[in-house]
Amino acid sequence: MEMEQLLSMGFPSELAAQALAATGGKSTVKATEWILSQTSHPHPNNSPNGSSFQQPKLDRFFHFPSSKPKQEPSSPSNSPTQITTAPPPPPPPLPHHQLLSTQTPPPSKRPKVFAPSPPSNPHNHTISNDEPLSERMRPRTIDDVIGQDLLLSQNSLLRSAMRCNRIPSIILWGPPGTGKTSIARAIVTSANSQGSSSYRFVSLSAVTCGVKDVRDAFEDARKFKLKNTKRTVLFLDEVHRFNKSQQDSFLPVIEDGTIVFIGATTENPSFHLVTPLLSRCRVLTLSPLKPHHVQTILMRAVNDPDKGLSKSLGSLGVDVSEDAVEFLSTNCDGDARVALNALEISAATAAARVGSEGDLRLASVALDDAKEALQSKHLAYDRAGEEHYNLISALHKSMRGSDADASIYWLVRMLEGGEQPLYIARRLVRFASEDVGLADPLALNQAVACYQACHFLGMPECNVILAQCVAYLALAPKSISVYRAMGAAQKVVRESVGQNEGVPLHLRNAPTKLMKELGYGKDYIYTPDNPTANQSFLPPSLQGYKFLDWPANNTGNG
Repeated sequence: MEMEQLLSMGFPSELAAQALAATGGKSTVKATEWILSQTSHPHPNNSPNGSSFQQPKLDRFFHFPSSKPKQEPSSPSNSPTQITTAPPPPPPPLPHHQLLSTQTPPPSKRPKVFAPSPPSNPHNHTISNDEPLSERMRPRTIDDVIGQDLLLSQNSLLRSAMRCNRIPSIILWGPPGTGKTSIARAIVTSANSQGSSSYRFVSLSAVTCGVKDVRDAFEDARKFKLKNTKRTVLFLDEVHRFNKSQQDSFLPVIEDGTIVFIGATTENPSFHLVTPLLSRCRVLTLSPLKPHHVQTILMRAVNDPDKGLSKSLGSLGVDVSEDAVEFLSTNCDGDARVALNALEISAATAAARVGSEGDLRLASVALDDAKEALQSKHLAYDRAGEEHYNLISALHKSMRGSDADASIYWLVRMLEGGEQPLYIARRLVRFASEDVGLADPLALNQAVACYQACHFLGMPECNVILAQCVAYLALAPKSISVYRAMGAAQKVVRESVGQNEGVPLHLRNAPTKLMKELGYGKDYIYTPDNPTANQSFLPPSLQGYKFLDWPANNTGNG
């Protein structure tokens, strides 16, 4: 919509794209002001084709109250000059031959990537009221990052690279809200502050862009390097969402130094990133934020007068209780973004209450406001991701260790995270045979009955059934004799011990006369008639092999 309006005003398409990229792409007014500021002094470089740009007439698109008589009463505004947009009147019809020569080509579906260099002074970042609190409070330098002390220590890889002005290609792997994007931006800002500005920062997201956007960024980086002798740091968020071929497109430009690649992912890179990309990047792991880290971040947002919580409330002051900060920091599950967003919502709730109570100009955020904003404890759980496997592993090992309390805890963590109960029930059936086994054969009956009951009832009614089965299996005696016997037998078969010879003749059936004549079933002893008879059941080459360690006097602790 904004691009079409700028084109209809007569601006060239490339200049309009530059203006939208420089102003955020959400306001035609801001883009127009940017173009006018760039073209106020005609210069050959102002236009793409080298000719001076002729400013179009904009009177039919904008009304400037400061220069024209007031036609209609306008709402009060804090800004000195208020610009309002009005739908343009239809232009007069043109002759057909003029219409063909004056039509503006439609804008491209994928505009080129334009990303200006970050400001040399990180504190010159323009703050907008439209930005959420979590975005405004992003750390601008490495020293502002909270909770990643090991990763950003003075002798760390990143600190050393910034001091040498040689940023390597890296993969930042960590849970949501731990600072991956903030660290990527802060690396460039801090590296540029060490001396001359050697890098510019370009940000893409694998959620919204494709190979075409990435190739445009590569080409733009090559041109920028040739013109300014500066390298481009290309940050790709959610890099695990790219498929193998898309990830492979980064390999040549990382190798020839066109870009410095920084990828961010919440998924295990070993499973979701291709090996060639991992070999060209250093994987850096971010730790989950502790409650005291989140508390520090929240207090920084409360006390910052320029871009903190007070900026979200306009002229209102804000006071946040310690209970509210402690509640948010404890229940956000280490996600600073969740905590900051909940704090901003809490402040908005408190501000609405101030407006209904009178002339008080201070919004007081209480514990109830924080609870209302967060609604429920945030749980980091992904049924298709690594946390899914981490939790089921913890449940399995807790039952194996006969710790019923820990087993029930991990079960509840999975259920509260949204795990399917039938998946858990299937794992319990396996556990009943693998870890309990012959020590308590009834455990398998319990597990199968648990699965059937979960299938009948579903959540939330089946949660107690799962807990009962988990507790039973955790407290049951354990035996892995059958599990080990299976492993030993598989090893013998797969390695062809004994050449996997045929079944001995006395163990074969003989349903036909010919088979009887060939010796099938000959000398077989019917065990019920002679239980003490000495008869072998293994092939001759495997005589004496013992797979199952389960003597007759076993007490159930095998």
